[in-house]
Amino acid sequence: MTLARPRLILGSGSPRRRELLAQLGVVADAVRPPEIDEDPRPGELPRPYCVRLALEKAQAVQAETDDIVLSADTTVALGRRILGKPENAGEAAQFLTMLSGRRHKVITAIALRRGDKTWQRDVVTQVAMKALSNEELNAYLASGDWQGKAGGYGIQGLAGAFIPWINGSFTAVVGLPLAETANLLLAAGYPLYKDIP
Repeated sequence: MTLARPRLILGSGSPRRRELLAQLGVVADAVRPPEIDEDPRPGELPRPYCVRLALEKAQAVQAETDDIVLSADTTVALGRRILGKPENAGEAAQFLTMLSGRRHKVITAIALRRGDKTWQRDVVTQVAMKALSNEELNAYLASGDWQGKAGGYGIQGLAGAFIPWINGSFTAVVGLPLAETANLLLAAGYPLYKDIP
């Protein structure tokens, strides 16, 4: 008797997360970005906020009982301050000016759901951003690469030139920590290293 591979539903519209999953040889059977309220609660700290969003996203995705739902959230934290996705170039400039020449944390939380069981992990990576010149800041803003990215930058793009140092997981900063994701997929019964149809 052959066991069928469970369906994997990616609860994220991020193309970066799809690309990172592909590095594991995994292609989601469906992509269903959930609609949830991503506003922080009063006094909520960055790490609990990020974990809460990943779990809420996993719960919000419609799936069959045996499907595996994978959701994630990436948050940039400067001290206790949460820097989400900037709404416009002005806010992106504000975020990047705050991060310029300083260290900050990037938190990525992942949540898997299968039936009524949930698995969760989060990864905190320290990131240093060099002091940005006006020319660098303006060129980056004009590129549009800040759009849809926590903290207003993506380390895998042009802003990678602004990051001389990280301590932690590069793939977590991009949006999906691969080692932790692989472990959770295996825990949920996804045959990561087996060729099952």
